[in-house]
Amino acid sequence: QVQLVESGGGLVQSGGSLRLSCAASGIIFSMYAMGWYRQAPGKQRELVASIQSGGSTNYPDFVKGRFTISRDNAKNTVYLQMNSLKPEDTAVYYCNAQAKWGNYWGQGTQVTVSS
Repeated sequence: QVQLVESGGGLVQSGGSLRLSCAASGIIFSMYAMGWYRQAPGKQRELVASIQSGGSTNYPDFVKGRFTISRDNAKNTVYLQMNSLKPEDTAVYYCNAQAKWGNYWGQGTQVTVSS
């Protein structure tokens, strides 16, 4: 059974930092591209960061320079370091594992940034 378990969300003031973690089980973690997505109320889910099995990363412009994704294949864990947080970063953040043979989601963790 595949499980992706996010942690590290919470309430932070504008300008603050949070580090999200996603622990994976039931998959060969190193073979999956991992991503972080977010969904704010009334909005579509959007990509925040992704990291390929080889380590290459991708970020949309609205988080470039503020967010950093990393992975530890030995721990089957992907991280999202979020700095200089803004109120518009408030959303539920989801972990995603993607490969040709499967696509999996975590349950999400709430991030709230107060102004």
